[in-house]
Amino acid sequence: MQATTMDLAEEPPSMLWGLDPIFSAFARLYVRDILQMTESTQVPGIYFYNSHPVYKVDVLGTVVYKREREDFFCYGVDDGTGVINCLCWKKYLLKEEEDPGKSGGKHSDAAKGGFDPVAELKKLREGQKNRSCLEIGELLRIRGLVKTSRQQREIMASTYYKVNDPMMALQIAWMMEVPQLYRQCYDKPLQLQLNADSDTTISSLSKATNIIKDFFKQKSVSRFRPYDVQDLLQPLISSQPQTTSADQEPVASVSACQQLRQLLKETLELLQNEGIIYRKVKSQDEVYNVTAQDKDLLIAVKDIIREDSKREKYAEKGCHVLHILSAVKQRYSLNVSKAALELVLKSLECNSDIVSTTDNHYTVF
Repeated sequence: MQATTMDLAEEPPSMLWGLDPIFSAFARLYVRDILQMTESTQVPGIYFYNSHPVYKVDVLGTVVYKREREDFFCYGVDDGTGVINCLCWKKYLLKEEEDPGKSGGKHSDAAKGGFDPVAELKKLREGQKNRSCLEIGELLRIRGLVKTSRQQREIMASTYYKVNDPMMALQIAWMMEVPQLYRQCYDKPLQLQLNADSDTTISSLSKATNIIKDFFKQKSVSRFRPYDVQDLLQPLISSQPQTTSADQEPVASVSACQQLRQLLKETLELLQNEGIIYRKVKSQDEVYNVTAQDKDLLIAVKDIIREDSKREKYAEKGCHVLHILSAVKQRYSLNVSKAALELVLKSLECNSDIVSTTDNHYTVF
């Protein structure tokens, strides 16, 4: 696959890359995405997945081809989404050739004493060779830098070894963990702010969101109105009245109230986008339901999955998340978002009320 570069205008500034935790980690990306990542125009050797800067990866896959040179092995690794070339340098023990003349009488006394350095070194060399020399069909774990050589993407290994997994336990654990990393990290776009005022606003919004979330947990709140939580955000509003004139004091006071209302509005919008809260009925009486505490919503979703899983169409895989969302909107509330539904599904699955058959299908036990 030919390497592509990212438009400079689309790249986050390189001085901010370190703020992204993915930049410092070995990203567990699918081979397909490693091959399709765009290369930075600011710094060669840095690539972007969904605006996240990446330069080192962690891959688990099956060896589908092998080439051996004097100093390195070249393995083709297939993880089920694609095949990538992996350059694995030989360890120094593999490159050293045994000299029969060195293993003669010099160490014979040591061998009689129960410890032979030459024999132990030979065992070490054999063990390292068994883990480093793979054949086609064997499982390889590799960590290393992503490189582009001759217009082809490849991995320059810093660590690699053969994985012995006869019961496929490691592979199953890997297949369960990587989709979670995509949902929680890789597929969420990187948002970095340069403006100091924007940083302050985001910081206040983040603090306000955490305050209200803590309030939900401590009080086990299931329903609330905005004025129920408004006072919780008051400490985040910095009100500094002007004292130069008596006429200016009411103006400063009104400004603080406006700031509080605006912060509350943005916080509630963010919580709705995350699915933490939703409005079952949109009316003048602005009532919000807390998704995790809404027992009626949990029962409704569980009933939909139990009933519809009996239908022939959903008997094999279970109900798709979009079908469940559509049914919830029809039978319970039009205002339930996909984010809120995902929280409900996660809660039901943690309680063993339902089980996921794929990333997007659910059924009952």
